[in-house]
Amino acid sequence: MPTTRRSLLKAFGALPLLIGAAPLSAPAQTAAISAGDTAVPPILFVHGNGDHAALWLTQIWRMESNGVPRARVAALNFTDPLARNDDGAPQPNRSSTEDQRRELGEAIAALKQRTGAAKVALVASSRGGNAVRSYIKAGGAGDVSHAVLCGTPNHGVYAWDTGLGNEFNGKGPFLSGLNQGDSEVTEGVAFLTLRSDGQDKYAQPDGRFVGKPGTPTGVTAEGPELRGASNLVLGALDHREVAFHPRAFREIYKFIAGREPSVIAITPEVAVQLSGLVTATPGGVPTNRPVEGARVEVYRVAPDSGERIGAALYDGRSRPDGRWGPVDTQSPWPLEFVLSQPGELTTHIYRSPFPRSSDVVHLRAAKPAAAPAGGAGAVVMLSRPRGYFGLPRDIVLLDGQQPTDIKSGVPTDSVSAVTIPAAEVGRAVAGLFNEERIVARAWPLSENRISVAELTG
Repeated sequence: MPTTRRSLLKAFGALPLLIGAAPLSAPAQTAAISAGDTAVPPILFVHGNGDHAALWLTQIWRMESNGVPRARVAALNFTDPLARNDDGAPQPNRSSTEDQRRELGEAIAALKQRTGAAKVALVASSRGGNAVRSYIKAGGAGDVSHAVLCGTPNHGVYAWDTGLGNEFNGKGPFLSGLNQGDSEVTEGVAFLTLRSDGQDKYAQPDGRFVGKPGTPTGVTAEGPELRGASNLVLGALDHREVAFHPRAFREIYKFIAGREPSVIAITPEVAVQLSGLVTATPGGVPTNRPVEGARVEVYRVAPDSGERIGAALYDGRSRPDGRWGPVDTQSPWPLEFVLSQPGELTTHIYRSPFPRSSDVVHLRAAKPAAAPAGGAGAVVMLSRPRGYFGLPRDIVLLDGQQPTDIKSGVPTDSVSAVTIPAAEVGRAVAGLFNEERIVARAWPLSENRISVAELTG
């Protein structure tokens, strides 16, 4: 294959911006706000399948750093964020497309009431984009100025004649209904889609990422695009990064505000106050249902050892609505959060310093993906909620070694784990992802404890 500038950029991990990779039959939309207009509509961030509002933490900070008032930004928590296997068949602690559409409508109404704005901008990751499109098409266009869909499987994760009730089947009634007509967007709302250039595991031509290797999915990397929208390709970013990466922020802000952002880096605050929700995982199913009475402790820790510095900054119980905090901290301080609740492993979560305040520091008890081997003294996990680990794209080290439980190629894994022998319980374990490094402590499994080094980037 001849060497081209495009292939060189991809090989060296650059993230070129490609516009309109395939011709679209309907004219592309442009943002409704002019470049000279300083008004930015209120922004509602909408998370994806199984996720929660905390994934939008860094993009909220970037909005604030560009002068968008915190009161005009919101992030929705769907009660049951995980989709049903069949949209029409109820499943415990899972949601239908109608559930999602209804809860999104309630969040839009609340943000409009809080700000007094006539319309809001919606920014959605993955499945959240299904709810956005459904709400707008069902008569909600008058409430929405902009819709930014990041990695949304607009034409399905697969398009098969079987399993038509699944929300992610491009041939099913839900997506077929949204995609009817010459244009796949609703008039009066400015639509932008952001997608990967082949690194989105849910926009692949082969079924290996949905459990059917060798079976064509009927979907390609262009699947997230919409006829009639502005469609941008963000290079080698993965399924989550097209929503949460700094590169994605630039396009989100530019489309909504009608101008380039002043800064991409997050502007730190000296005094930082944190709070959030404790949410439940009944039967291992991730939900955003509140947990009352969970104990939350927060400690300042040493960056090179993970050892605690002084007494707890916070030690309290989650309230009936699941909220914990607030805790006052400072932007240079790495932190350890300890979450204790009946029936779950006590989870020690180590975090990089928080540069700004946030009320979406949500906590869920951790569970190892597989039962630890016999003789294991501790388990330490490295978690990347806002993206996947890509090898050889990224530098990923856990306890000084490249993890063996992360697959190479298209990024698919967001968690890695290492087992620590019983004789080494209590020692420091470092997790490294590119330039972000977190040091955790190995807490004993014998006390039903687990450690998580949770990345911000």
